Amino acid sequence: MRIGVLVPPGNPTVEPELYRMGPRSVTFHFARLDPGDAPGDPGSRTGQDDRTRAYLASLPTVTRALAQVHPAVVVHAHTASSYASGFANEPAFVQQLASLTGARALTAAGAVHAALQHLGVKRVALGTPYRESVSEQGRAYWQAAGFDIVAYRRLGDAGSIYDETEERAYELARAADAPNADAVLLSGTGLPTVGVLERLERDLGKPVVSSIQACLWHALRVGGRRQSIDGFGRLLRHA
Repeated sequence: MRIGVLVPPGNPTVEPELYRMGPRSVTFHFARLDPGDAPGDPGSRTGQDDRTRAYLASLPTVTRALAQVHPAVVVHAHTASSYASGFANEPAFVQQLASLTGARALTAAGAVHAALQHLGVKRVALGTPYRESVSEQGRAYWQAAGFDIVAYRRLGDAGSIYDETEERAYELARAADAPNADAVLLSGTGLPTVGVLERLERDLGKPVVSSIQACLWHALRVGGRRQSIDGFGRLLRHA
């Protein structure tokens, strides 16, 4: 099974995390979204909104090359693009991806949505690595999707999102959690998460979902390859 993945140009996290989690029967094929002339370093919180708009505008071009590998499923691995588009526009966004690639398609936010529903989650503790405006878009997205955001925490604006570490993701999840949350959501495919999901679930006593973990889980289901994968949280273990 071939999974095509659209990745932000500066994101160094998606490929290694998918390879780390993915079953041997699956291959991953990547294409980079185009930031155009958007200002700022790729991982900087500054200019995030401009870069997201450029990524969306680049889809007709970058998907053309990815489609040549004939993926069974295409994943748009940039959660903030869905946040910028809004929850009401998610079906149209997915349809656009499917039309451009000729494959079944999903977004990172759509994968998280499906994962939270699968786990029976109603009340979410949200942790994000974004600037305040993008984080607020994320909160609005999940509220529009019908979830109760009972707690929220974000990393500071200093430095690059792509310089963050798994330990910082662990600390973020711990800080974001609340006793009445059914699950913790770590948003953002650029934030390294998969190595700390098991430890977080043991320490917090509840599911912890991350964007890239949900992308793999949902892509396998959409592609008809449901299987249990150990070591990366209960979502993948109880597929």
